[in-house]
Order: sequence, then structure tokens, then C-alpha cells
Amino acid sequence: MKTTITINLGGRVFHIDDDAYEMLHTYLIAIEKQFISDDERKEVMSDVEARLSELFTETLGQKRDVIMKEDVTKVIEIMGEPKDFIDEESANGTSDSGKSSSKKTTSSKTTTKRLFRDPDNRVLGGVCSGLGAYFRIDPVIFRILFVLISLGMGSGIIIYLILWIVIPEATTTAQKLEMRGEPITIENIKKAVREEFENVRKNMKF
Repeated sequence: MKTTITINLGGRVFHIDDDAYEMLHTYLIAIEKQFISDDERKEVMSDVEARLSELFTETLGQKRDVIMKEDVTKVIEIMGEPKDFIDEESANGTSDSGKSSSKKTTSSKTTTKRLFRDPDNRVLGGVCSGLGAYFRIDPVIFRILFVLISLGMGSGIIIYLILWIVIPEATTTAQKLEMRGEPITIENIKKAVREEFENVRKNMKF
């Protein structure tokens, strides 16, 4: 008989056995230790927990209610271990073989891709920038296309508004990675958050 614990992960409630909880708790603490900045840590941990929540939901499906140790192991393999990547600041002390090992670990992660509206490069609703990210095409092409359809048939605006309503906005770092077809791993989440903070600093001239 095992003890079951109820946790709130990424806004969702899960039941997890005590062995799995200890493993997951240790994993999350190891990730937190990678960051010095409180703002950066909160942002990354929020995205990591949201992604873990999605993965556990997919893993459990409709068959089981309790997360077990093997489920945590499976999810960690997808997300990556904190030791699998090294900050640029500490990269100088790492051998070339260690770097290549880290890159191999990252490249082996599965990649999913979904269509989202891109809030970071939008002109109106982010539909064209989202389509551009999904199809890897300059969003200007989609903007010109919508303008031409609007001028020619008059339905471009209606189509755009429908897509604006139907396509969800990429609000989390994980969703933005998924929009670009990049693996949702700790390393990529961390890099994306740092790039976002850096862009904010540049725009505010810090």
C-alpha cells in the first residue's frame, strides 16, 4: 500500500504516489537552483510546471488517476535533466566532449508544432505572424495576401477575424516554442525566457 498525495501543478490537480512525488520534487528543486534572478526563476518555473502538467495529463489519459514513478521518469526524459545543459557563463570550464554530449541530448527530444497567434510580432491580432512562424514564411507575405483578398473579394477581413477568434494566442514560453516547432525542454524554455528578458532590457535601455 502506498500513500497518495494531491498536488497542484500548472493549475491542474493531480494525485501522485509518495515515491513519484519525491522524485518530482527533487527534479523541480534542481531546476530552481539553476537561476539567480528571482524574476527569471519564477517565469521559467511557471512554464516548466505548465508543460509538466500537460505531459502528465497526456500520460495518464483516461486510464489512470495517479502519477507513478515511471510516469515522472518518462516526463523527465522528455523535458531533460538540469545537468544536461550548462550556462554560457560556466561553459568555459566544460570540455568539448561535454558540450557535444549536451547538444546530443537536446537534439534527441521530440518536437511538436501547433498553430498559435504570435503576440510578440503582431500588428493586429498576431494571426499573420503566427502563420509565418508555423509555416516558416515571412509574415509580411500573409499580411499582403490578406490585403489583396480584402481588396479583391472583400472577404479578407472576415477571414482574418475568424482566424483571430479560432486560433489561440501563444501566452506561455512553452506555447511560443511549440508555435515555432522547437522542442519544449528545460534548456529551450530557459533560453527563450532569457532572450525575452534581454529584449525587455534593451527596449527599456537598461
